[in-house]
Amino acid sequence: MSTDPVTDDSESEVHLGEPLGIVEGPVEQLRIVEALLFAAAGPLDEEALAERLPKGADLKSLLVTLQAFYAPRGVNLVRVAGKWTFRTAEDLSFLLHKETAEERKLSRAALETLAIVAYHQPVTRAEIEEIRGVSISKGTLDLLLETSWLRIRGRRKSPGRPVTFGTTQAFLEHFGLEAIGDLPGLDDLKAAGLLDGRLPPGFQIPMPSDDHNLRDDEEPDDQAILDLSLGPRIGDDEAGS
Repeated sequence: MSTDPVTDDSESEVHLGEPLGIVEGPVEQLRIVEALLFAAAGPLDEEALAERLPKGADLKSLLVTLQAFYAPRGVNLVRVAGKWTFRTAEDLSFLLHKETAEERKLSRAALETLAIVAYHQPVTRAEIEEIRGVSISKGTLDLLLETSWLRIRGRRKSPGRPVTFGTTQAFLEHFGLEAIGDLPGLDDLKAAGLLDGRLPPGFQIPMPSDDHNLRDDEEPDDQAILDLSLGPRIGDDEAGS
């Protein structure tokens, strides 16, 4: 008579609640998604994740499950610019300040230009200057293009065919936005104290849109090399800075 213990496969099966403390979704598929996101150099979209999963896997449910599991932990699973990535929990970010590279501070002109493009895109340099009420130097736009927060969309169908600018996915990722529509509106800006109560009658904040499709008044850019301006002009707000 054999003395080997009898093993019940149904009882020895690994359940999701054991490694992760949650009860939904196949554990192996969760581990795959978790590993892909952890090892990725940047955020991944759902299409890239689905390619590595078994056919029929419920990716959205897996992501929601992982997001709920990591919500109270030191790293969180977040969605930015339509993609998924792990990021340090916001309440612990102060612990990593010494570990991050020193960031280059943008000038006031660059910040204002970036905000104008974000809210008014697609917008030309002349339109930016009209909104700001002051000329901008070539270096301001060059810097924002180098950071990959702005991109050249195309050209306006008007005399001179001026270049039109818009924001990028890198802009959304850096500022932690899911979509450009998540930018603060009029009430949000007032609550933050960024706008005073003496606004002109009928003042409104435009509804931003970063649709990549060219609009009716735009056409594709057909020049390999773009000269955004001939150089700083007299009266430029950053002359000498």
